[in-house]
This record gives sequence, structure tokens and C-alpha cells, in this order.
Amino acid sequence: MSTNKPINLQENFLNQARKENVPVTIHLVNGFQIKGMIRGFDQFTVVIDSMGRQQMVFKHAISTITPARPLGMQIQQHPAQVTEGNPADAPTTVSPKEEVKAQ
Repeated sequence: MSTNKPINLQENFLNQARKENVPVTIHLVNGFQIKGMIRGFDQFTVVIDSMGRQQMVFKHAISTITPARPLGMQIQQHPAQVTEGNPADAPTTVSPKEEVKAQ
């Protein structure tokens, strides 16, 4: 029985932006934008400091989150998800100083 959890890209992205204190722009589905720093998040909400105030934004209202700079994220697929012989299925690494590259 495997104890490997699926990779949660959304959680990794939000947590990295929070830990690195990277300013983000949250684009809402109604067209509004909120700029600030992510302070926390859970399954349904994101808390952001914006212009000296904290705001809780419900994830269902978010269209896109854009960081002010690239995040130092490691994005890797679970080995069982990689198809042998297909380089497009190889794990990728994203770092703030490099372009996306296949390993």
C-alpha cells in the first residue's frame, strides 16, 4: 500500500508565495484585482495583506494569481506518473533564475 500523496500544485504555489513574501496580484472573476502579500490559505480561502488591511478572498472568486517575480518552486511528478521514453513526461524543475527545463 502506497503512502504517496498526490502533488497539490495550488497549495505548493500559495505556500511558496507566502514563505518568500512575494507580492501577488489576485485577479477575481468579476474583473477586480487585489495586490498584496499572501498571509495564509486553506481549502476555500486566501488571506492577503493589501494596502495595510487583511482581506479574506474565497477561492471560487479567484481567476488567476500572478506573483511579482518567479517563485522558487520544485514541481515534480510522482515517478509512477512518468511514462518511460517520453521526455515530455519527465519531471520539471522551476527556479527563479532558470527557465523550465526537463531533467
